[in-house]
Amino acid sequence: MRLVHDPDGAARPLATEVEYAESILEQGRGLMFRSSIPDDYALVFPFNRASRQFIHMLFVRFPLDVLWLVDEEVQAVETMQPWRSVGYATADTVIELPSGAASDVSEGDTVRLES
Repeated sequence: MRLVHDPDGAARPLATEVEYAESILEQGRGLMFRSSIPDDYALVFPFNRASRQFIHMLFVRFPLDVLWLVDEEVQAVETMQPWRSVGYATADTVIELPSGAASDVSEGDTVRLES
């Protein structure tokens, strides 16, 4: 499975190593306490419906790019700093990536998972 950014019909992979945080426990833990993640990694938080989704960086040791999506459309993009950032936006899916991985992603772009 891979995560693909498709802003204008020219899809490019954002990540080829995709992990899901589906349970409440997995979503609550996120990337806390990890020392690093691979450059081609994405952690996907799927939710049942679009609603305000908060992400915090407490106990996360490295910066992340975070995407908030509704029906594969990017609603917000933010680079978050270790230990001190908090972000939120409406989303049915939140994706955490290594810092810099989403540098070309903008609000309104399409980001989708492919098998």
